[in-house]
Amino acid sequence: MRRMKVIIPVALLSISMGVLAFSKLHKEDPPGRYEVIMGLVGQILTQGHYQPKEINDAYSKEVFDKYLKSLDPEKKFFLKSDVQGLQTVATHIDDELQGAPLDCFNAVNTLIKQRVTEAAAIYPELLAQPFDFSKEEKVTLDPDKIDFPADQEARKDAWRKVLKYRVLEKYVELQESRDKQKDQKDKASTEKPKTDAELEADARAKVKSVYDRYFDRLKNKQDDNERFSLFINAITTTMDPHTDFFPPAEKRAFEEQMAGKFFGIGAQLKEEDGKIKITSIVTGSASWKDGRLKANDAILKVAQGDKEPVDVTGYAVEDAVKLIRGSKGSVVKLTVKSVDGTQKVIDIVRDEVVLDDTFAKSAIINGQHKLGYIYLPEFYADFNDRNGARCAEDVAKEITKLKAENVEGIILDLRFNGGGSLQDVVQMAGLFIPEGPVVQVKSRSGDPMILRDRDKSVQYGGPLAIMVNEYSASASEIMAAAMQDYKRAVIIGSNTFGKGTVQRMLNLDDFYSNKEIGALGAIKLTQQKFYRANGGSTQLKGVTSDILLPDPYYEVAERKDDDALAWDEIPKAPYTTWIDPVPVEALKRSSEKRLAGSEAFKMMNDNISTLKKMESQEAYSLNLQTYKAEQKTNSNALKRYDAVNDKVKELNIVSLRVDLDRLASDSSKLARNKDWLKFRQKDIYLDEAVNVMNDLIALSYPKLQGKPANK
Repeated sequence: MRRMKVIIPVALLSISMGVLAFSKLHKEDPPGRYEVIMGLVGQILTQGHYQPKEINDAYSKEVFDKYLKSLDPEKKFFLKSDVQGLQTVATHIDDELQGAPLDCFNAVNTLIKQRVTEAAAIYPELLAQPFDFSKEEKVTLDPDKIDFPADQEARKDAWRKVLKYRVLEKYVELQESRDKQKDQKDKASTEKPKTDAELEADARAKVKSVYDRYFDRLKNKQDDNERFSLFINAITTTMDPHTDFFPPAEKRAFEEQMAGKFFGIGAQLKEEDGKIKITSIVTGSASWKDGRLKANDAILKVAQGDKEPVDVTGYAVEDAVKLIRGSKGSVVKLTVKSVDGTQKVIDIVRDEVVLDDTFAKSAIINGQHKLGYIYLPEFYADFNDRNGARCAEDVAKEITKLKAENVEGIILDLRFNGGGSLQDVVQMAGLFIPEGPVVQVKSRSGDPMILRDRDKSVQYGGPLAIMVNEYSASASEIMAAAMQDYKRAVIIGSNTFGKGTVQRMLNLDDFYSNKEIGALGAIKLTQQKFYRANGGSTQLKGVTSDILLPDPYYEVAERKDDDALAWDEIPKAPYTTWIDPVPVEALKRSSEKRLAGSEAFKMMNDNISTLKKMESQEAYSLNLQTYKAEQKTNSNALKRYDAVNDKVKELNIVSLRVDLDRLASDSSKLARNKDWLKFRQKDIYLDEAVNVMNDLIALSYPKLQGKPANK
């Protein structure tokens, strides 16, 4: 699951840690890296978590089950007897967190390596022979609906069915492609189309290539350290879904995401046929200045300075990125194969790369009214640089630009915004309201603390709408809830994610320093819970939109996680609602009437229902004719889904001239901006948000008809 986030600058726990904390770990030998991390994690969870569960045998068992699921999500490696045999160590994890030997991790780690090696020999054998698609048999792909294989023969048969299904998918795809080409070719063509047998062989070869890369990735990436990180995360996320362990490389990546900048070479990457390839070079970056890296070059190996290079064949892009990024001024050496076939080593000095796509950006929607549109992908903040990017400041700049364009209303789009900086959401809310409480924050003990906007001025006082969906979480929910409580904005979309907790990033190296052990990583620890100004928590329940729209994204919210903290409420904080309260009921009636007569939204509702039925399917046929019939039904449903956009009128959405002038010298950024606008031109949800804004202006701001809403 995507990591939702609300964090605030690092603050150390007031708990006793350090070397003395390990007095009960190893009485004679000093603890190793894994033991140190386990000891720190155990103490941090019990002494620092907002609402710690009792770490006992029952907790250990839950962690154990979660860890096995992370190692073998499809139940194709472990045997049922393996899981039964490991029960002897399944309840040891609570003891290991207090200094006992790591029996559970070591036992599971040894066994998974053996089972992966065995599976690596199974799939090539099964894919070496043709499959018979005339048989009537089915495969269940949902791991929650199956058990671990009873024995090695059952495991081999489970692999056979999965591989047969994957080959069947590719085989039908190749058949359709061949038949389409036959229809398009000139009848006089002498080129002989491939037979079904040849296509089936091609399908097996393609599937084998996919699994070759999959097992290469397991070999290259999922080493002992990776499996230990999964083990620690099973421990932390059992306390609550947002308490995460970050090994050093992931900690750096998380901080870079929050800051919107990183230090690297400035090349965008993609994974293609098991290779890491360059898609484009960021203008002004270290690679751009160096000039030797080109689009479509393949990166074969990555070395840190003069150290031994790491072969990145089979790596996922995100894992290759972790190797290529690093500290400013450091050297990374890339072994590169160019499109002309030549191979060379390119050394590049890392420098700052700014992720413009992370930052707030705006546009103008022309129509019945001239509306401003602000897109905010996350509540970013650079906590390590006081001059770094802050989303509240950037949104304020976008508002200034839109006001200069005399917009009559503003839509703030927080869809898919997973959260971020708590202090920035408080500052951002203050752009739209006078002084007052924005959110209440409660720690493990003590009274709630009210975080308030202390600036009596209002930067923008005109019509305001906020768009959300089920992926809008944390800081996004605080923003939407505050504007809803103040009756300042109309909230449009679905129910939000429901993450009402606050995390702090704790660097484990601050508690235990030993250069021989190396960097330990960090824990993003849940230490607080936040509440709306009206006293209700957004935890679990989220924010219910004023204007509810059907959302195709489901089964992702906080309420789906058994380890999520519960909903509760505290006393209301005193606040005064907006002088011109949003007429929610009138807007709701107008929208419901529009949606009832909208062919596009009717199709959307039908398609969501169809997709849910498709996803609830338990077993899939391995018979060719049955499979084709099922796929035809599914394909027709998906075509109807794609056709929704055809029923939506195209919005006239354009970039601000000042932004186009800034991008003029960078063709790649101009192209991305064009795609960004195009994606929103036929956005059914944005279209309805515009309709709601038109209603809001007519109902609450009649004096602003055709005039700027720059109050």
